Amino acid sequence: MKLSVPKQTNQDETRVAMTAQAVKKLVGLGVQVVVESGAGLAAHIDDDAYKKAGASVVPADGEATAQVWADADVVAVINPPTQAQASAMKSGALLVGMLAPLANADLIKTLSDNKVTAVSLEFIPRISRAQAMDVLSSQANIGGYKAVLLAADKCPKMFPMMITAAGTIAPARVFVIGVGVAGLQAIATAKRMGAIVEAYDVRAVTKEQVLSLGARFVELPTAAQDDAETGGYAKEQTEEERKQQAELMAKHVTGADVVITTAAIFGKAPPLLIPADVVKDMREGAILVDMAADTAAGRGNCELTKPGEVTVTDNDVTIIGTQNLPGLVPGDASSVYANNVLNFLKEVMDEANIKIDLTDELQQGAVITHDGLLVNEMVKEKLEH
Repeated sequence: MKLSVPKQTNQDETRVAMTAQAVKKLVGLGVQVVVESGAGLAAHIDDDAYKKAGASVVPADGEATAQVWADADVVAVINPPTQAQASAMKSGALLVGMLAPLANADLIKTLSDNKVTAVSLEFIPRISRAQAMDVLSSQANIGGYKAVLLAADKCPKMFPMMITAAGTIAPARVFVIGVGVAGLQAIATAKRMGAIVEAYDVRAVTKEQVLSLGARFVELPTAAQDDAETGGYAKEQTEEERKQQAELMAKHVTGADVVITTAAIFGKAPPLLIPADVVKDMREGAILVDMAADTAAGRGNCELTKPGEVTVTDNDVTIIGTQNLPGLVPGDASSVYANNVLNFLKEVMDEANIKIDLTDELQQGAVITHDGLLVNEMVKEKLEH
């Protein structure tokens, strides 16, 4: 079986789908690995490291690049391929990556028409045996950490309290909205840095998790969601619930030196939790890191967020809409991502062959197209209506 690792074409993408360590493990399983030259450079993995791991490295030029896609039985990527790349894949090949199928209808049609089996790893179900393949969690963990570091870098206050001969420096106040993997890591990182941390989530189960990290859980008199009913994800609120929640959170937002928002609804636009008028009441010099910045929505959890940009408001609030936060820590982000891909491949590999079983709960969730058909029900419903 031949597995290809192409160089990512997105200019702001620093991660690579397979590290040298993961390649070595695949080679040990009898897989022939081909890496496009320079694929790992932004993650500080040079071509020699791949060669030492047992991979073949091919030039990053037109003809060789085309063959990386055309000859492979499996192609491992970070982001969705271009239409030309998808069209080059052979019938029966497997594409594994974060394919964003709900936003890429034409790409999904091309993959289906070419009878490519497309696996979108962000659709991996949240079940126990899938934890080692959960790219959303592995990347969100790194993103939450980096969000706090970006905030600390911009914040005019130090995070820890300090008692000095020149006086006592009060600790910074950090408010985290959304206590998923990213939020928990943001809380933990801010606490390690000495900040006073508050956090809020609509899911009732998160209170205990917040308290275990030494932070204060903000309780609002709104209906809490039960994880047992939502499968571990936050569900979409009604407009009335969202407005009530935003109004009640406002005093915590305006009282913080740093606000980090992570609230997302899988497959939908992020909820609007911080209106523009609340930002106007935030402290001068306050920092807002919006991890939910979404290009399609044109905002994030904050109304004033500009996805992909860092902006400063008239009242001197810095809003960080930087996307791909894990890509700012490319070495470790690539390492855990490659392990996610490797663990998925082990699930579907049978010696030198890929065996797709759509009756398997894990594969049923992640496989988007197979044998010329669009097989994922969520994607099918979204794209066909």
